[in-house]
Amino acid sequence: MAKRDYYEVLGVDRGADDTELKKAYRRLAMKYHPDRNPGDTEAEEKFKEVKEAFEILSDGQKRSAYDQFGHAGVDASAGGGFGGGAGGFGDIFDSVFGDIFGAGGRGGTRAYRGADLRYDLEMTLEEAVSGTEIKIRVPTLVDCDTCDGKGSRSGRAPDTCNTCGGVGQVRMQQGFFSVQQTCPRCRGSGKTVSDPCATCGGSGKTRGNKTIAVKVPAGVDNGDRIRLSGEGEPGQNGGPPGDLYVNVVVKPHPIFTREESDLRCEVPIDFATAALGGELEVPTLEGRVVLKIPPETQTGKMFRLRGKGVRSVRGGGVGDLICRVAVETPVNLNKEQKELLQSFRDSLSGGGTRHSPRAHSWLDGVKKFFEEMKFS
Repeated sequence: MAKRDYYEVLGVDRGADDTELKKAYRRLAMKYHPDRNPGDTEAEEKFKEVKEAFEILSDGQKRSAYDQFGHAGVDASAGGGFGGGAGGFGDIFDSVFGDIFGAGGRGGTRAYRGADLRYDLEMTLEEAVSGTEIKIRVPTLVDCDTCDGKGSRSGRAPDTCNTCGGVGQVRMQQGFFSVQQTCPRCRGSGKTVSDPCATCGGSGKTRGNKTIAVKVPAGVDNGDRIRLSGEGEPGQNGGPPGDLYVNVVVKPHPIFTREESDLRCEVPIDFATAALGGELEVPTLEGRVVLKIPPETQTGKMFRLRGKGVRSVRGGGVGDLICRVAVETPVNLNKEQKELLQSFRDSLSGGGTRHSPRAHSWLDGVKKFFEEMKFS
């Protein structure tokens, strides 16, 4: 029986491109597939015909030979497999949708990148500002000591998985659809261990720790991350390892708080120094400096010490140290001190509001508030 023209079989023009061929093939294959036409021999024959036509025309070399010589140009190469057997519906996905479902199914086991790890690294403000090197112990997968990482009791090499044939993938078919999945027996490795190690269960890996030296650059801040490439979990089937992300956690400092490149601190001063002025020693990360307190200094006044902050790891200049003054009320006074303070208060009583300007403005505000309430 003479074969029909392949272009006629697929219902396309001779100049049809690959997209048109695939579209026609998919439509006809789904129409005539034996799974959709059980017991229909005519549909089965048409499916074989459609499949053969597509396999010839989708191959550039075979299509060229067919265009020049017709069926005679491809019979020799096609005799082995273009017309034989209906094939499974999965063959359609292999040919037409291989870019979607065919990732690694026929080209050997698939390599998997190792998982990334995170480690919270606590350090002092001084370490974060100046930079340091800290050794950390990170939980990770290591070679099993019992089997030396081989996975078997005997030390023999793993066998080829007889479920997936060593490719690490199996095809799961349900109705008209076929989906490729990781082999459940070998978990994508393509290998199985007949006498698995009792410690690692045949994986060759156990949970352990590794010590890593982390170089912390100067100027890092709370929440910054340091990426250590390749220090994460090992990959599978030859895949690359993951990365380790070290999350910087700066411990609270007893004196300073940090805001980007600036440092802040609160400086308590006594009542007399606030009123009369004076000098105080203020700590910085580089040592002590003298802060001059002018007379009549009030609580909350800010003093900025230029260049006494930090330099950010992201660059830029050195920040400032901002000192906030807090006037302390004296406590634990003896009788003599109380009498002196009473005399001092009496001396202020005749001065009106001249000695307490903020109190005067506050009292004026309170008076205005109550007057407005009367008329509302």
